[in-house]
Amino acid sequence: MTSTYTPLPESFFQKHTLQLAEALLGCFLVKETLDGTTVGIIVETEGYLGVVDRAAHSFGGRHTKRTAIMFEAPGHIYTHTMHTHCLINVVSGEAGNPEAILIRAIEPYEGIDLMLQRRPVSKFTNLSSGPGKLTKAMGITMNDYGGKFTQPPLYIASGIPPKNISRGKRVGIGKAGEAKYYPWRFWITGNAFVSPGR
Repeated sequence: MTSTYTPLPESFFQKHTLQLAEALLGCFLVKETLDGTTVGIIVETEGYLGVVDRAAHSFGGRHTKRTAIMFEAPGHIYTHTMHTHCLINVVSGEAGNPEAILIRAIEPYEGIDLMLQRRPVSKFTNLSSGPGKLTKAMGITMNDYGGKFTQPPLYIASGIPPKNISRGKRVGIGKAGEAKYYPWRFWITGNAFVSPGR
């Protein structure tokens, strides 16, 4: 299946991490697979400011096989596993400055039947209202690690600008000291698919 969406250019990703975390809200996240294409509206993000952020995988400049892609240019795809879930991040910051933005939730927009096949739910708003939920619904896996959001099969396209954006502390990082209080999570105000942790 050929998508009608156009990937955003590299220049879109060349923003300060927290500015990019806001700019991603309302954009389309597109994943093309042999089974079909799924599209979601990004409704929630979290910024992680690398070497100075105790909650970031790259805190203190930590460079491992897992975090290697975080040191590349902005716009790369950083996937990692937490428990049994694959989570997806947008690499941000300049090359060599390992920052990233976690995509926490999407609102299903296209390919919804396929999403429901992959992740059957009794409550529709539970389909993609969390970082592990959205990757399963969209068929995003660790195989997407290292790609670019500027080209298929997994990319970000212009979407529907939100009317209002809310900001608050991040979720699920209780062991990160003061960093757990940083207001670096952003979401579309009132959207039903924002994760329950808000």
